[in-house]
Amino acid sequence: MKVSYSWLKEYLSCDLSPMEVAEAMTSIGIEVDSVEEQEEIPGGLAGVVVAKVVECEAHPDSDHLHVTKVDDGSGELLNVVCGAPNVAAGQKVLLARIGSVLPGDFKIKKSRIRGVESFGMICAEDELGIGTSHEGIMVLPEDAPVGTPAKEWLHLGTEAVIEYEITANRVDAASHIGVARDLYAYLKSRDIPCEFRFPEYPETVSGDGEAIPVEVLASDGAPRYTGITIRGVKVGPSPEWLQKKLLSIGHNPINNIVDISNFILFELGQPLHTFDADKIGGGKVVVRRAQEGEHMVTLDGVDRELKATDLVIADAERPMCIAGVFGGADSGVTADTVNVFIEGAYFDPSSIRKTSKAHGLQTDASFRYERGADPEMAPVAARRAAALILETAGGKVCGPMVEVYPNPVPKARIDLDYDRIEAFIGKKIGHDTIEKILRALCYEFVEKKDGGALVAAPSYMVDVTRECDVVEEILRIYGYNNIELPERVRLSVGTASVPEPEAIRNNISNFLAANGFVETMNNSLTKEAYYSSLQTFPAERCVRIVNPLSSDLNVMRQTLILGGLEVIAYNINRQCTSLKTFEYGSVYSRLPEKDGTTLEGYEEHQCFTLMMTGTPDKAWRTAPMKSDFFRLKGYLELLLKRYRINISKLFTSAAPSDLFSEGLVYSLPGEGKVLATIGTIAPSLAKRFGIRQGVYAAEISWPVLFTLIGRDRFSFTELPKFPEVRRDLAVLLDEGVQYADLEKAAFKAGKKLLRQVSLFDVYRGDKIPAGKKQYAMNFVLQDPDRTLTDTDVENAMGRILATFQNAFGAVLR
Repeated sequence: MKVSYSWLKEYLSCDLSPMEVAEAMTSIGIEVDSVEEQEEIPGGLAGVVVAKVVECEAHPDSDHLHVTKVDDGSGELLNVVCGAPNVAAGQKVLLARIGSVLPGDFKIKKSRIRGVESFGMICAEDELGIGTSHEGIMVLPEDAPVGTPAKEWLHLGTEAVIEYEITANRVDAASHIGVARDLYAYLKSRDIPCEFRFPEYPETVSGDGEAIPVEVLASDGAPRYTGITIRGVKVGPSPEWLQKKLLSIGHNPINNIVDISNFILFELGQPLHTFDADKIGGGKVVVRRAQEGEHMVTLDGVDRELKATDLVIADAERPMCIAGVFGGADSGVTADTVNVFIEGAYFDPSSIRKTSKAHGLQTDASFRYERGADPEMAPVAARRAAALILETAGGKVCGPMVEVYPNPVPKARIDLDYDRIEAFIGKKIGHDTIEKILRALCYEFVEKKDGGALVAAPSYMVDVTRECDVVEEILRIYGYNNIELPERVRLSVGTASVPEPEAIRNNISNFLAANGFVETMNNSLTKEAYYSSLQTFPAERCVRIVNPLSSDLNVMRQTLILGGLEVIAYNINRQCTSLKTFEYGSVYSRLPEKDGTTLEGYEEHQCFTLMMTGTPDKAWRTAPMKSDFFRLKGYLELLLKRYRINISKLFTSAAPSDLFSEGLVYSLPGEGKVLATIGTIAPSLAKRFGIRQGVYAAEISWPVLFTLIGRDRFSFTELPKFPEVRRDLAVLLDEGVQYADLEKAAFKAGKKLLRQVSLFDVYRGDKIPAGKKQYAMNFVLQDPDRTLTDTDVENAMGRILATFQNAFGAVLR
């Protein structure tokens, strides 16, 4: 959102500077992003100066060009080729020197025109952006001082523009009047001199002739609808004041009729729509619901299929526009328009919101309507638009303003208890201050009571219905910063469960960050298309959004991995090819019934996801280490070991092939609950995100992990007194044998003596038969009560080898 400082001052007379206005806006809940000084003409015509044409001769190789000598005040005459028919010696002109940038990003360079060098350009009005004439160069009065900057000679000013954001409930601040009204209350509450002026508009509009009749068939969607008919208008460029106002907030002028609608939108916050009256079939406006499957072409040239829930403004034959959202291509104002119909309406917010989301259309009008427009502003805005059209485009009003308002929208009435309000606020600000703020905000005091009042909320405050809402309005005007903190704070100390979930989550995050992982946060909403080819997370189990913001945000995520791939793709496209990331967040899915077919109910849980790609761990002292499955697996094991979870005691199975080309699933034995899934992202999946390098991911189920942590009971023992013994073993195995199975079998055979098993080499190649592999493993043995003898060690290693031979067909190397 943008407001122009000078435009704002037309409605609020005060001595605040632009920066002070911005500070006040932020204080009252209208968060300001920036305050910019904008040139009246972009660039301020830097490099353009007043100059004198000293000589002017015909170009030797052209019948319409002239070669001139120009004095620009620099002390040296410049050679300039000019094509204007009215250029002559002795004229004072505006010269764009070499290096100047004119409107439209047109840069003046040294050039050679038909063999003659030219060192600048003598400008016409339209080339400078100060007019539309291109019949010839702009000739200045004789007393114009040579060398004077064009900005100074033309008295070009700057315009302070304030850019701000509003929350969803503050649509009343989406206009100059809305901001001025809030600032007025802010200043009044502080006894700062100021005056609020609402723009002038006629109390009634009427004229000879017949107005176009209106029939509202869907009053639930259009509780209030007004229309004014004007005939005999002349469509053309808007006056300069109107164009400057729109340009100051970043909107390009179109023509006087359309510009007036846009002007009132940003002045009063009320959307208007102007129809070409001659294109209204049957001479009648009908407000109705669309027929299912009905078609219309909108202003963007798209043929849209309408739904029965869509509200449309139609004529006797067809829909002319989608009400409150987008105009139609065949009913709008054009250069040939002579008669117009001005629409001012209050539409039901939920109806507009559904239509806007269903068609993926977000316009300035729908933005305001779907948040709740002021029902009392529609006729006011329509009458002001009519007055401005008569002023700028001529014509005459035909008939009275037509209005359909069968069930007036009542103002919310709220009982206020001033003492209770002060208790809410936490400070006694005074009953007079409360009333002063409410009056400045246009609250109507229906009945005064002892220590309170019955008030009617202003119609523009659509979300104020309770006393606590009124407290919020009082507080933001009074200023949250003016509420002092108490000297003493009373609180009760609560007890936390052991282990504490938040503390565990923070410890895990700190552990990952300490190991070089960067935390990311992704939107819980994602696109359904991601799940179309996945079997692990099928699309039919997605939790769908009823009214999605877009097709890219139409379902809740079932996994954090896809969001992580988006992050990696985004970074790779910006030359950041090495990453270690982690994310903690919720995932969602629909639950099948016991028969496994019907989907009913929803499930939500949290996950940690770790991802690696490229060579994220680079150092000048060591060779770069590429990401791979085993490095990520090492981080996972280290994390689980931190919480005394022995990964070797978990059940393992192959990771799903639609997500991973290779990988493992760790689950709890006998329970089937999946703790973690880790592997190499399938190249086909990575390619869908535009990733052509290896990506490795692990997803940990937080509820399962926390259950395991909660089961653990820490105990402490003294350090062993007796030495450990290490032995190595190399065995030949079938390719299908997994290390995890060997590890489990070794601990079972080694009984209480075996403390640790590790794999330090895998060999396939020379002298190894096809379908075989060699594992070299290290075993650590120790007895806590005595020193192991050679016999003890040999017996233990014999049992382990025998187990390998019998269970896995191992051959000792």
